[in-house]
Amino acid sequence: MNIAALVSGGVDSSVVVHLLKEAGYEPVIFYIKIGMEDKDGFIDCPSEEDIEITTYIARKYGCKMEVVSLHKEYWESVVSYTIDAVRRGLTPNPDMMCNKLIKFGVFEQKWGHAFDRIATGHYATTTEINNKIYLSTAADKIKDQTYFIGQVNYLQVSKLMFPIGHLLKKEVRAIAVEQGLPSATRKDSQGICFLGKINYNDFIRRYLGECPGNIVEWETGKTVGKHKGYWFHTIGQRKGLYLSGGPWFVIKKDVENNIVYVSNGYDPETQYGKIVNLQGFGFITEDPWGDFSDEKEIAFKIRHTPGFTFGKIRRIGDVYRIESDDKIQGIAAGQFGVVYDRDCRLCLGSGMIIDE
Repeated sequence: MNIAALVSGGVDSSVVVHLLKEAGYEPVIFYIKIGMEDKDGFIDCPSEEDIEITTYIARKYGCKMEVVSLHKEYWESVVSYTIDAVRRGLTPNPDMMCNKLIKFGVFEQKWGHAFDRIATGHYATTTEINNKIYLSTAADKIKDQTYFIGQVNYLQVSKLMFPIGHLLKKEVRAIAVEQGLPSATRKDSQGICFLGKINYNDFIRRYLGECPGNIVEWETGKTVGKHKGYWFHTIGQRKGLYLSGGPWFVIKKDVENNIVYVSNGYDPETQYGKIVNLQGFGFITEDPWGDFSDEKEIAFKIRHTPGFTFGKIRRIGDVYRIESDDKIQGIAAGQFGVVYDRDCRLCLGSGMIIDE
């Protein structure tokens, strides 16, 4: 079997190479440069150390290695999507788009198509049921990354391999230590993939500028502060408001009038909701129920969290509506709702959250 291993220099993807070699495979290592760089060279994701570690891994295990650049494609798809979503007052998820469009999209079209499988260091698994492949959750429920993969399609998931999906994070690190891998004690990457060390607000300011407006208390209509542009704030945000008498949470944005609405948290009705409407919902493999003539019991996530929320889903026209069993905070338009079976094992599909 010909396997392309996507290796970033982190501990997870480094251990993937070890496990593949241990299983008797001869993977070809690919390091994808996907940091953002615009025409002015404003941002270029620092990759020297990552490439150095990945090169060491390739030499240690006797693997062929290729560094490929997808800067242009990344800008045209993921970064432009992020800027456009923020401009429209939405909360984007560039990491999901990166997986769908770049790692499992453009890479497949340019290089991956020559391989039988593409292996990554994601904490996820696949399960075969009735000769069909389903994306499924990892053994490590805290590190499980199926939320970030929930936008892939069947052709993509049927070709993916997740060699560390059956391991706990501590087991992955233990293997890295035992094998003397340079990434063994390296910290996990945090934040949005393309920003590197660039501050998110600095990035947004570069492309959207500043536009001062009012911060208004939702319940009273009273102006309680000022902001520099609604695009610097997200639903559910608590930090960075610089308001006294809190805690304050962002609960709504008026894009047309550049108003950010907040609540101080005393009234749960302003913070929490039970209805999540999904637009453009698609099943990764297939509709396991056959139709949506009635409600189905599901588990779901509206952001990357260790825990699941339970509820029911129903199709209403082009919208898939989730009614949660419990109230949930921070339902943000633009983010994605990812649906699982009630056992929290199979990742069934996803759609973009829209306002009611």
